[in-house]
Amino acid sequence: MKKVICKIEYDTDASELIQKKVFGVFGDPKGYEESLYKTQGGKFFLYGYGGTESPYPEETIKRLAADKVKAWQNS
Repeated sequence: MKKVICKIEYDTDASELIQKKVFGVFGDPKGYEESLYKTQGGKFFLYGYGGTESPYPEETIKRLAADKVKAWQNS
């Protein structure tokens, strides 16, 4: 998935997958996955998708500040 945020392109295919988290099970409408990526330019972002009742009812990409990465990884 690709998304441009503030003139910066975030692309899951061109970025390094750092970590993935799964919440719930396949088919659970509240279940979802979040994946942490790092771009070639050193920017971090989250890619999320999930069930219709999850925080990610549609595929989305969100920027993640470098100082928030450890907190996300430890949550």
